Amino acid sequence: MGRYPSREPRYEVYRGVGQPMSGTGSYLVSWSGGKDSCFACHQARKQGMKISRLVHFDRPFNLHGVGPELIACQAEMAGIPLINRKVANKDFEREFKDTVSELKKSDTIHGMVFGDIYLEPHREWIERVCGELGIEAVLPLWGMRTERIAHDFLGQGFDAVVVSGREQDINREWIGRRLDRSFLEYLHTHGLDPCGENGEYHTFVVAGPLFTGKIEIAGSKAVQRDGHWLLNIGDYAVSVDAKQGEVMLDIS
Repeated sequence: MGRYPSREPRYEVYRGVGQPMSGTGSYLVSWSGGKDSCFACHQARKQGMKISRLVHFDRPFNLHGVGPELIACQAEMAGIPLINRKVANKDFEREFKDTVSELKKSDTIHGMVFGDIYLEPHREWIERVCGELGIEAVLPLWGMRTERIAHDFLGQGFDAVVVSGREQDINREWIGRRLDRSFLEYLHTHGLDPCGENGEYHTFVVAGPLFTGKIEIAGSKAVQRDGHWLLNIGDYAVSVDAKQGEVMLDIS
């Protein structure tokens, strides 16, 4: 169980490797489709960082429970190009390094943004790998209280669906429901981390200030797998903000 950080509630960019770089370079975002990577991207943009790519690694057992086509919908709504890589867990670090190295050949990449909050082994891995790649490790949420992050995520207008939960922690009834204050109260009552930083649950972001539209999940089913509840999403629709010219795409 990780410790709960107590940094004051100001979203300042934690730079794990090197110093802020000068020039017109851009930043990548390690993108899962869930609330933490999305909120980290949003905070980095608010700090003035230019985001050039969302980088998503599709692993064999994806606890975020969504397919690459839904990740692509998010990227399109955000107006940020997506790099999607299918990778085995044992090859993750090599594929991660190869992907970033390839992107550095065609663009001036200053760093990469991550949504990690307080798990030290994760930060240590990120800092080591980014250091070897010669880029900054940027963690906008690092050290913040997870309760504050969860409430700010909702308060700033984001909308997410609970797409997976560890069976021992999360009841089936919550799978497929919105991340809202009643769910946060459930987590609090059961002594669970508000952001699910210890793997208690995962989300998929369907709307918010980072996007120009919204994903509506029309058909889904909760299934059990390896000690987790996962949301199997069938039908969904993507609506684009009318200010951009309204479009409705139905997927079934």
